[in-house]
Amino acid sequence: MRGLGNILPNIKLPDGSVKSFPAPVTVAEVAASIGAGLARAALAGRVNGQLVDTSHRIESDVELAIITDKNPEGVEILRHSTAHLLAHAVKELFPQAQVTIGPVIENGFYYDFSFKRPFTPEDLAAIEKRMAEIAQRDHPVTRKLLARDEAVKFFREQGELYKAEIIAAIPAGEPISLYAQGEFTDLCRGPHVPSTGKLKVFKLMRVAGAYWRGDSNNEMLQRIYGTAWAKKEDQDAYLKLLEEAEKRDHRRLGTQLDLFHLQDEAPGLVFWHPKGWVLWQCVEQYMRRVYRGNGYREVRGPQILDVSLWKRTGHWDNFREHMFFTESEKRDYAVKPMNCPGHILIYNKGIRSYRDLPLRYGEFGSCHRNEPSGALHGLMRVRGFTQDDGHIFCTEDQILDECVAYTALLQKVYAHFGFSDIVYKMATRPQKRIGSDAIWDKAETALMESLRRSGVEYALSPGEGAFYGPKIEYSLKDALGRVWQCGTMQVDFSMPGLLGAEYVGEDNARHVPVMLHRAIVGSMERFLGILIEHYGGAFPAWLAPEQAVVLNISEHQADYASSVAARLREAGFRAVADLRNEKISYKIREHSMQKLPYQLVVGEKEKQAGSVAVRTRGGEDLGAMALETFVARLRSEASAP
Repeated sequence: MRGLGNILPNIKLPDGSVKSFPAPVTVAEVAASIGAGLARAALAGRVNGQLVDTSHRIESDVELAIITDKNPEGVEILRHSTAHLLAHAVKELFPQAQVTIGPVIENGFYYDFSFKRPFTPEDLAAIEKRMAEIAQRDHPVTRKLLARDEAVKFFREQGELYKAEIIAAIPAGEPISLYAQGEFTDLCRGPHVPSTGKLKVFKLMRVAGAYWRGDSNNEMLQRIYGTAWAKKEDQDAYLKLLEEAEKRDHRRLGTQLDLFHLQDEAPGLVFWHPKGWVLWQCVEQYMRRVYRGNGYREVRGPQILDVSLWKRTGHWDNFREHMFFTESEKRDYAVKPMNCPGHILIYNKGIRSYRDLPLRYGEFGSCHRNEPSGALHGLMRVRGFTQDDGHIFCTEDQILDECVAYTALLQKVYAHFGFSDIVYKMATRPQKRIGSDAIWDKAETALMESLRRSGVEYALSPGEGAFYGPKIEYSLKDALGRVWQCGTMQVDFSMPGLLGAEYVGEDNARHVPVMLHRAIVGSMERFLGILIEHYGGAFPAWLAPEQAVVLNISEHQADYASSVAARLREAGFRAVADLRNEKISYKIREHSMQKLPYQLVVGEKEKQAGSVAVRTRGGEDLGAMALETFVARLRSEASAP
């Protein structure tokens, strides 16, 4: 046995080896004992699963991993420490600014400041320069603990009233950790890098407004966003990705390609232009064929329903803050935020037998949700949207087969739209929910087993299920590697019973069906936004709003160009003729910006030969070909899946 005065920590490393020390030791000292290179690279440690600073003192037997910038946690620590570096630089340049919060976000960080005037681009450049100077000073980053009231006093004396307010809300008796670097001290749990010299690759991106504590009744703060990386090449690749994403921004392309627009008179609602509506119809009609080919019966439910219905389903207690309401003749109604209750009411009109199940309903249902104005974002986050919504009424024994078949169908549909990389997540019961634990156990087990049978790997999202049931979330990766959650499959044992849905079983007794909520593209608006950005507006021929444009070189070919366009339309293609009295080079350049799959140029030679000179969207000149040859080519490319 060890004596109390002779502690000999045994430290187990990730490779299974054990290092023993004659006295308590810090994470940094363990790293140094392994090698000088690791000592220089160490950013933090993971002791028995918990992240700690390199200064953390180990006094007993533990499992330890040294965290470097090669670990995901290491990059996150770099970003969090860079947020503190940002706040340090702001305080040096603008001493009157107050710091508030500065968390890590995807690919970077932000920090909110209270300051008397807006930060300018010139300010951001000066702040970033000062950050680099502070990093070069290589200040040690040290941690200390204070009692709550002592920490409140410290920040009040510093004039940091927001920090004092944050700490005052922490329960009394809980120790408060502060991190200091040079003359700057900030509140944080940590861990942080050992010194500011570890922070080498970062860039400030932009400034935005943000209300204190997210409450519009509070002061508007200034949020400075930044990004930070372990290596410069990683940051360069990320910035290039952002540049490409900006070129593909669906709002920008929506204007350039004349697809849609949004305006203040209808916040969160979309005005679809003719070409945009053609794109919409291509997707909707394709999905309609998917419905028909997979046993779905299309239905249509009302747009508004009495509030009493939403109270019975649980939406009133769990979702009403996201709903719109209206009133007529002293009767309260809700604008539907989802289609499921309407489908149950349709199901209830008739006596159902177990022989009728599974019964699959589909609807392109228009829904409205009261999203906060600050969360609205083009087509990606709207208040009015249409879902390719479907509900399957089935028995418990049918759940597994239906879910497996649905996953296979979704994979096929996504592939047709050009998405082959799918991410699967299993979202389990939230705290706020309806139904017993036993029911949730059955629903979650069925969904996870269906994913296993589908042969796919999935991650868990604890507590992220809907209030009425767990769900599988299907996310697709676009051309830039970004992940978009679109499809869902939810198992619901509760709502059908709440609205009186039944079927007659083999035993002649009445049973409540299970309801599977499913959508493949999800919100049509959002999916179209994803498609626009995925293809950068250069849609495959079957989706392109206009598949070909016919351009005459002079007015002598105007009639022939019109007849070519008419022949293409007769063949079922979306074709237009540009007969303007403009130079052909101007027309080619302009239509190239519109990203049409084909441009057909007709001059006197083509007119006489009954041919067309074909140019592809990529600028390739295919030369002259007979019109019928081009029709055959386009038909092979433009046929919808």
